[in-house]
Amino acid sequence: MPDTPNAQLHTSLKDYARLIVSKGCNLKAGQELLLSISTDCVEFARILTAEAYAQGARRVTVRFGDEKIARLHFENCALEVFESFPEWQALLNNSMAREGAAILSVISEDPLALVGIDQQKLVANTRSAYAACKEFHDLIDQGKVVWCIVGAAAPGWASKVFPSLPADEATGKLWEAIFKAMRLDAKDPQKAWEEHRKSFNERKQWLNAQRFDSLRFTSSLGTDLIVGLNEKGIWQGGGDVTVDGWEFFPNMPTEEVFTTPDRLRADGIVFSSMPLIHHGCPIEDFSIIFKDGKAVDCTARVGQDVLEAIFTVDEHAARLGECALVPWSSPIQQSGILYYNTLYDENASCHLAIGQGFPDCLEGGQSMDEEELVSCGVNKSATHVDFMIGTKDMSIIGIKKDGIEVAVFCNGNWAG
Repeated sequence: MPDTPNAQLHTSLKDYARLIVSKGCNLKAGQELLLSISTDCVEFARILTAEAYAQGARRVTVRFGDEKIARLHFENCALEVFESFPEWQALLNNSMAREGAAILSVISEDPLALVGIDQQKLVANTRSAYAACKEFHDLIDQGKVVWCIVGAAAPGWASKVFPSLPADEATGKLWEAIFKAMRLDAKDPQKAWEEHRKSFNERKQWLNAQRFDSLRFTSSLGTDLIVGLNEKGIWQGGGDVTVDGWEFFPNMPTEEVFTTPDRLRADGIVFSSMPLIHHGCPIEDFSIIFKDGKAVDCTARVGQDVLEAIFTVDEHAARLGECALVPWSSPIQQSGILYYNTLYDENASCHLAIGQGFPDCLEGGQSMDEEELVSCGVNKSATHVDFMIGTKDMSIIGIKKDGIEVAVFCNGNWAG
């Protein structure tokens, strides 16, 4: 008797969980796991927990979140409540990272969950959470902690992606899209991800050998932006590795090659090519003007207040922390699905990120303190917000210190 749709989904979820734990987290026997997940995904949380124990986890700690309850907090609590962060929650994050736990975050947010919420409260919450969990973030930046972010289908999100379908059908279709993006349709998904990791090496080696001083991005949307690169910058992609040599995938899926640009050198204008969902609020059809590395002006057809609030998190939140190259031929772009979720949409498009930079994108960066990183051009901030800029006709020119120009992207794809 053939499997029922629910039985088929359960089997796929188990395969998905196995891939996440073994490749995303690369969980060691005897290692702890901190799992953050929505109450909309309780069954998947159980499957992930069972798989982690099957792979030798010492203990799995599950922290559930709920968007509707979160909204109630923001609607009913005063601003001052969000200016401090619960001590117990900071202790959980910091102690788990200190003890070497793998950090797994499963995202399934409704893109419109927090529309209309006071942006000052959201900014205050971001700022206080980062300050209270500084040890947690520092250990990640220093390459001492394995962390992985993956997606899970939930009705609110699925209904935004597939608005013409009933919620249950939309959720099922979103699961199918997630499984495909995760290469679960491959004959051997584990091997497919090993090969996927290797596929980035040639691009990274070429970019690192070029030692570009800057990149110029242009597109028919009006983008004309020069992004300065750090002298000792490194291009990364295809997964990450801890300082003790443990490989993992911070984001699944992943299709990007990225670096941390010079925080003081970005000049021109950039236009978004996809909507951005930030803290449950949409920002659409927006542009940002940069001068001397800082965002000095911005406009948005939808979400102007949300966009402006991003730059107010701290004194460095208006500077770039990431520059990522993703070809138009990316399988996620070719799927034709707009996910309204940065984890997926950033892997369909070249993108930039405002805020925190990556120490591992600088030679010796993971052993530097904050002052050293900033002096070398790596931005430090409590926020990190990716926004998509890639188009089918995007051109990217690499400019060397002697003025020599090299085509990097032509018509949205790698030039060579």
